[in-house]
Amino acid sequence: MAKDYYKTLGLDRKASVADIKKAYRKLARKCHPDLNPGDKNAEARFKEIQEANSVLSDPKKKSQYDKFGFVGHGPGPGAYQQGRTTGGFEGFNFSDFGSSSFRDFFDNIMGGAGPGRAARRGPVRGQDLMYTMKVGFSDVVKGIQTRIRLTRMVACDNCKGQGHVQTGGSQACPACGGSGRTSMQSGSMRFATVCRACGGSGQTRGPECPACHGMGLIQKTERIKVRIPAGVDNGSRVRLAGKGNAGEGGGPTGDLYIVIEVTPHKLFKREGSNVHIRVPITVPEATLGAKIEVPTLYGKTTIKIPPGTKSGQKFRLRDKGIARPGKSSRGNQFVEAYIVPPSFNNERVRELMRELQAATDEDPRKDLGIE
Repeated sequence: MAKDYYKTLGLDRKASVADIKKAYRKLARKCHPDLNPGDKNAEARFKEIQEANSVLSDPKKKSQYDKFGFVGHGPGPGAYQQGRTTGGFEGFNFSDFGSSSFRDFFDNIMGGAGPGRAARRGPVRGQDLMYTMKVGFSDVVKGIQTRIRLTRMVACDNCKGQGHVQTGGSQACPACGGSGRTSMQSGSMRFATVCRACGGSGQTRGPECPACHGMGLIQKTERIKVRIPAGVDNGSRVRLAGKGNAGEGGGPTGDLYIVIEVTPHKLFKREGSNVHIRVPITVPEATLGAKIEVPTLYGKTTIKIPPGTKSGQKFRLRDKGIARPGKSSRGNQFVEAYIVPPSFNNERVRELMRELQAATDEDPRKDLGIE
């Protein structure tokens, strides 16, 4: 008697592919043997569900079943053998179970260890490290090369990072025959897994390394050469590849990131690659004009103050700023002039100021709209 696969999944013959997949997931969750331990009926029902899904989820098998009510018999190429559970897990989310038995099962597949034993993993990249470094303002202008003292994890010299000491010559692991893989079976499913005896190395493990206590890593403090390029700013990160913690199980070493903190300058204020400085000028210089010396990051230079210069007026010095990271150019320096009044304690100065006041009738506040 032909089996009604649609009825097995609770569907009619007009069911779509999505309907079939949805029904299979729902019933498989409900009847899976791991969720119904010792229930023979649930186990048999689960096999029927798998069989129905393996036919209806395959377009060729479904077409043959819809036409003839059965799928080809016998073990010929591509034929489905009734009573045999094949595949049937496409699109199935095992995390829906939340079952400890399933978690244990897949832990074993991925090379996890049983209770009381630490899981062995493959090569793991080492952690990146961060190091905060304070640099002077002048160091940012020119760049600096220095050394820092850093404590990090490195591969243990005693065991070469393996965590165990090899006694005598290496020998093939007897559990896996040197392949690093073993097979396990759950029901009708067979899986290849990482050998738990050798951790996948295929070689016998010696005793635990006494220097690193089986970790394969030890702590080491060393002085590392660091080059800080010109143009870095607060918060900039300089990457030193391979100077972080060593990896586990032969994994690559992490990187070291130098985080920059720049000490402020007493004269210059930085804005990106540009620098600003305020320079005082006298009343005569502002009125008559003058040539004055001003400091820059690269030494003194002379600028021209035109007649009638006002407080707050700015003058640009090209390429006197800070290097632009990754470029061959530099920013600019902006000089802001501010007028310093003469000393009022000098009687001659006061007399000249009164003469100046009488000689001009300008009102600098006329644009304020004061009546």
